[in-house]
Amino acid sequence: MNGWRLKLRFLLGITGIFALGLAGCKSVKEDINLDMDIVEEKADTDINNIDTINIDNNEFENNIKNNIDDKEDDMMMNNGLESKFNNIEYTKSYKSHLNNNPLITQDFGADPWALVYKDRVYVYMTHDILMHNQEGEVVDNTYGNINKLKVISSSDLVNWTDHGDIHVGGLNGASKWANCSWAPAVAWREIDGEDKFFIYFSNSGSGIGVLTADSPIGPFRDEIGKPLIDRNTPNVKDVVWIFDPAVLVDDDGKAYLYFGGGLPEGQYEYPNTARVIELGPDMMSTVGEANVIEAPYMFESSGINKIGDTYFYSYCSNFISRAGATGEHVPKPGEVITMTSKSPVGPWKYEGSILKNPGYFFGTGGNNHHCMIEFNGRYFMFYHTSVLQDEMGIKGGYRCTFINEAYVEDGKIKPIIGDKLGVKQLMAFNPYQETEAVTMSNNAGIKTYEAEASNASSKVYLGDIDNGDWISVSQVDFGEKGPESLTLSYAASQNNGGAVRISLDSLDGDAIAYVEITDTKGLDNFVEVTVPVSQVTGIHDIYFTFVGSDYQLDYWKFNDKN
Repeated sequence: MNGWRLKLRFLLGITGIFALGLAGCKSVKEDINLDMDIVEEKADTDINNIDTINIDNNEFENNIKNNIDDKEDDMMMNNGLESKFNNIEYTKSYKSHLNNNPLITQDFGADPWALVYKDRVYVYMTHDILMHNQEGEVVDNTYGNINKLKVISSSDLVNWTDHGDIHVGGLNGASKWANCSWAPAVAWREIDGEDKFFIYFSNSGSGIGVLTADSPIGPFRDEIGKPLIDRNTPNVKDVVWIFDPAVLVDDDGKAYLYFGGGLPEGQYEYPNTARVIELGPDMMSTVGEANVIEAPYMFESSGINKIGDTYFYSYCSNFISRAGATGEHVPKPGEVITMTSKSPVGPWKYEGSILKNPGYFFGTGGNNHHCMIEFNGRYFMFYHTSVLQDEMGIKGGYRCTFINEAYVEDGKIKPIIGDKLGVKQLMAFNPYQETEAVTMSNNAGIKTYEAEASNASSKVYLGDIDNGDWISVSQVDFGEKGPESLTLSYAASQNNGGAVRISLDSLDGDAIAYVEITDTKGLDNFVEVTVPVSQVTGIHDIYFTFVGSDYQLDYWKFNDKN
C-alpha cells in the first residue's frame, strides 16, 4: 500500500509541477491537493483493485488537464480585470428588467410618430429637455426651448438604437425660420427612382414646416425655407393651433396631411379646428384648400391609418367639463378617439375611444399624443406618458414614449391596454453584426453623444460613463457554436483603470468577456480591440457593465468561430 502510494504521489507531483508551470496560479495547486485527497481515499477503498485505481488515475489526469485549460481560458478572458468589478455598486435603472416601456430612458421623448421602412421601425419624438431655475431645481416644462427631434429605431421593438437628434430650429437647425420643433409626422415615398423622407413638424402652434432627406435618419434639409402650413393656407385661418401633423401616403400615390387643434371660445363640443389637406406630388406643397374634420370634443394630436379600404382618423379629446353636454357623442377627457371614412378627406363617422388617458393606467395624466402602425402583420400603438419623470422623482410635464399592441377585429380597433410591460420581442438579436453601442433594451447612468451638432443624426456614441453604469441587449442569439471573440471600438481621454464586463442574463451573471480601456489620446480617437470570449451558446440577455470614466463606445461585434 505505502509503496504504491509513494509511486502515485511521485506521478501526481510531476503532473502538479507541469500544471503549475502552465497556470502559474495558486488555485491550480489547491485543486491538485484536493484531487490528491480524493485519489488517496479511493486508493484506501479499492487497494485490492488496481484496475479501478488506474482508471481513476486516468480520469484524474484528464481532470487536471481540463482544470488547467479552464483556468488558462479564464485568465486570457479576464486579463486580471475581474477584480475591478468586485463589490461594484450598480447604477439604478428607471425601468425594471421585466418591462419594455418606456422605449428609452437615457432621454425624454414625446409626441411619437412611427415610420416603417424596410425591416425597421423608426420613431421620431419631440425631444423634451429638463428646465431649471436659478437654484438648479427642475421647473415645469414650457416646451418653448425645444428645437430638436429625437430619433430611435428597432427591428424587434425591444432593442432600440439611438440615432441622436435632428436639429430643426435654432442656430444649428435646418429651418432658420423656426423656433420650435414639436410633434413630428414622417413619411417616405419613391420620387424619381429614389426613396425620399419627409418630416412634418410644428413650429409651436403657429405653423407646420417640412424637412426632407435621403435617409430616415438624415441629414435633413429645409428645401422650401418657410412654413408649409400657416394661416395663409386656404381654410386654415380659424385654426387655433396649427400643429400636431399626421401624414398618409395613400395606395393611389396621393398624400394627405392632417393637423390642427385648440378650442375657440364657446365651441368646446365641436371646436372644428382639425383639418386635412392634400399634398402635392413633391410632398412639400399643398393642393387646394384644407377640409374641416368635425371631431367631437377635439383637442389635438391627429393620427391617421388606412386599414383595408377604411380610413381611421384619431385625435385626443379635450379636457373641458362634460357637465351639461348635449351632443350625441361625449368622449371622456384626454382619450384617443377614432372616426372612420371611406375617403381620406371624410365625411367621418364617430367610433369612440381606443386608448384611455395615461393617468388611468399610470397615475399621472396629461395629453394623449399617439401614432399607430402595422408592422410584421401586427398593429402597435405608440403614445407618451409621464412615467419616466415620475421614476426620476420629478414633475413638470416631461414625457417618454410607450408601445403596446393594438388589435383590429371586424373592421374596428379594439380598446388598447396601456402597461409597462410593452410588447414581446419580435425576433432574437444577431450578435454577429456590427452593432452600435447606443443599441440597448435598458440602461442606467449612461448618455448618448453626437459626433458633431448638425441637422443630421450624425454618428452617436455611448458616453457619460461612470462606475456601475450599464446597458443591456435583450434576447441575443449566439447560435449552436457560439462566438470566438468580441470586438469593441472605444475612445478614452485618459488611462483611469476603465474596463467593460460582458455578462449573461443579469448584471451579476456569468462573465463571458472583459475589455480593458486604455488611453487613446482623446475622445475623438477611436481604437478597435478584440478579446477572447468564454463558451456561450443559445439565447441570452447580455449586460455591458462599466468601471472608470472619460471614455465612449462606438460599436461592438461578436466574431464567429472558424
